[in-house]
Parts: sequence; structure tokens; C-alpha cells
Amino acid sequence: MKLTFLGANRQVTGSSYLLEAGGLRLMIDRGLFQEYQFRERNWSKPTFDPASIDALLLTHAHLDHCGLLPRLVAQGFKGPIHCTEPTVELAKIVMEDSARIQQEDVAFKRKRHIKEGRSSPHPYAPLYTIEDARKVGPLMRGVRYDQPVALNHAVTVRFHDAGHILGSAMLLIEVRENGSTRRLVFSGDLGQPNVPIVDDPTIIEAADVVVMESTYGDRDHDRHETILDQLAEVINRAAERHGLVLIPTFAIERAQEVLLHLALLLNAGRIPRMATFLDSPMAVNVTEVFRRHHDYMDQPTRELLNSDKLDEAWKQLHMLRSSEESKQLNDRKGPGIIMAGSGMCTGGRIKHHLANHMGTPQNIILFVGYQAVGTLGRQILDGKTKVRLFGVPRDVLAEVQRVEGLSAHAGRSDLLGWLRHYRKPPKQLFLTHGDERVSEVLAEQVRSRMGWNVSVPAYGDTVRL
Repeated sequence: MKLTFLGANRQVTGSSYLLEAGGLRLMIDRGLFQEYQFRERNWSKPTFDPASIDALLLTHAHLDHCGLLPRLVAQGFKGPIHCTEPTVELAKIVMEDSARIQQEDVAFKRKRHIKEGRSSPHPYAPLYTIEDARKVGPLMRGVRYDQPVALNHAVTVRFHDAGHILGSAMLLIEVRENGSTRRLVFSGDLGQPNVPIVDDPTIIEAADVVVMESTYGDRDHDRHETILDQLAEVINRAAERHGLVLIPTFAIERAQEVLLHLALLLNAGRIPRMATFLDSPMAVNVTEVFRRHHDYMDQPTRELLNSDKLDEAWKQLHMLRSSEESKQLNDRKGPGIIMAGSGMCTGGRIKHHLANHMGTPQNIILFVGYQAVGTLGRQILDGKTKVRLFGVPRDVLAEVQRVEGLSAHAGRSDLLGWLRHYRKPPKQLFLTHGDERVSEVLAEQVRSRMGWNVSVPAYGDTVRL
């Protein structure tokens, strides 16, 4: 039995693993590398034959977990893709939107370079097209939580709720070989307990090998009440000076969670009425998926959505799909709120809103999610006063704020708490999906507090299990 680490190792994005067990070659996730310094990996020829992969197990629909599936299929993968029912719908939206953005960015870059009389060192081509993305859908197989899926006579997988986004899953893989059964757990991305929309992560008590994410392995998050206070403070300050609040937003879960928080604040009279724009075709489509899958939400959220408590908030919300509607916000004055993707400002409509509005001092750029090293969002969050956007240096004069704790990822105490439910230590714990320093900090915490055998694998490492 062998496990190869193909992404999100000592950095955050590009999650992917190759597991060889029970006579099968299984891939767990195939995500897009989003950090600037690792993007070339998206274009690299894989170190394995995609046609040799028997099946793919997808933990959830975020781009850094599913974003390279169209390329994998184009390279020859033809096996089934197993994931939860909401993930089937959400991943299709995410992949097509990613392809659309790539095609639009290529066309924009080509046009700009022709105008500037220069060429690009990279080919004028998207990583994959919308047509490529649509070829993934027929391979996807939706399953329910805790439903056993027999991959062959020796390997069975169950998807358990990871509490991260709608339909997110951790994988429990059982491999029967030589008269014994071994249990492997892949956490996927673990969520925080006691947050809106999704249930808490499933507790698993026994495994031989655990592969766990470590995105926030060095710190804890603020809790729900503090998040509402932070949001209210920022929005009221912008409203008082007639400014816009620009929120780079991840289309899945984060957009819906922010909208829910804003609705609760408005309903409680803690923020004034103001126009709120969800300027993301993908986020609009995702919101529709959420409405169809109430059974995957936690009970308080289901009850709230079935009540009339949010009616006033929905009246203030404008959900934009077309580029023409988006362009009408170019000259928009405050007060108001503009939410748009992408969440790390690496593409999408938020880049245009930043270009038009981040040079205005009364406006506020509000980050509500993780900003990977090297991304435009991280540059702004780190305090750069001039950034390059659409090939032009631009001043960042708007106020920059961050809501701490509004994250779909577990914090350090949450991760340690999840591990403590194991009745005995697994033979090996691997920490992935975290910046190198952060993963190493968490690894040392697990060693010193729990005495476990833990390692932080590097990209391309192969281990025998």
C-alpha cells in the first residue's frame, strides 16, 4: 500500500493524493494550485498516467480540491468520480466558472498586450475550456453521507460530514488485504464546530493512517458573536462616510454565510439598510443549489430559512449575473456593499471592482477568508499601498480590514479536539493543506501534547503504509 502526495504539501492549494491499495489506483481530490509561486504545477505533465487511475474520490467542491479535474479528464482519466450529492452540483458550477474566467482572462490579456505592443512569455491559452469542464460531469456519482461505496472486492469508502461547506466530506477508506482490514482517513477540509449552515465535523474514533489538513494549525478563530460585532463595526463605519464595502468572496459557503450574517444584523437593527450586491454568477448559482439541499444543513439554519425573519434583508439584496449589470457598479457611490469573486482576488469580477474603487479612501476592502501567499488579496491584506492589477500599478487608498474567524476551516483547538477523539493513536498522521511553518507548528503540538507519530510530507513524496 502506497500513498503519494501530489499537492497542498507545505502550502495550501492544489490538494491531491494517489493511493495504491487493494489492487486499485485511487486519486483523492485533484485541486488547482492558486498560490502564484506554484501555478506552474497546474501546467506540468503529471508524474502518473491519468488513464491508469481506477476512480477518484472528491472531498468537496472548492477549486483547490476539484479545479484540475477537467485537465485530468482531458489527459485520459475515464473512471468514476465519487462525491456527495451537493458536491456533484457545486463542482460542476465551480469548474465551469473557472474555465470561463480563464478564457476571459486570456482574451483580456491578449487584447491588452496587443494594445501595449508586447508579447507574453506564457501561451495565450486557458488551462482548460468550458467544454473540457463539462466533460467531467458525466463521470460524477453522487452518494449520501455514511453510504458505503464498494470500489472493488477489497476497498470500501464512506463519506462523512466534514462540516466545511455544503456537502463537504471526510473519507473513511477500508482496505481488506491478507486477512486484515486497515482504515485510512482523509479529513478533506475540516470545518469549525457551532457555525451556521453546516453540521459539526463527524467524529471518527479509529484509524491506522490519518491525513489531516492544517490550514489554521497555528491559531484559533474568533467565535460567532465576535464575528457579528466585527462585521457591524466595519459596515457602520463605511455607511457613516458614505463608502462602499468591497468583499472578495468565495462563492461556496462564504458568500452564503456572509449574507446570512448581514441578514441577522439588519434584522436586529445593528446595521442600516443599504443596497447589497452579490456580483457573481457562480455565487448566485451556488445559492440556488443551497436552496435545493436544506437536508444537508444544520437544523437552526433550516428553521431560519423556513421563517419570515430574513424577508427584509432579502429586499436589500441584488443578485447579479450579467457583465452589464456588473459594469453598472463601476461608478457606484456608497453607502453599499459589493460582494464578488474570487475570494483571493486572483480572478473574476472583484478585480474590476478593486480597480474602480480601491483608490477611494472612504471605501473599505473587507477580507472574510484565507488569502494564500502571493495572491493579490494577500498583497493588499499585507499592507501594500500599490499593487499591479490588469498590468497597471494602482494605489490602494481604501481602508483594508479583515474579519477574523469567518472561516470554513477548523482552528488549531478544533483540529486538536478532532484528533483527541481517536481511541488510540494511528500508526501515522500526515499534515497537509497548510503553509509549511503552520503545519510544522501543529505537528509539534501533536507530538508534545499527544505523543503521536506525525510528519509533514513534501510535494511528490511517496510513503509505504
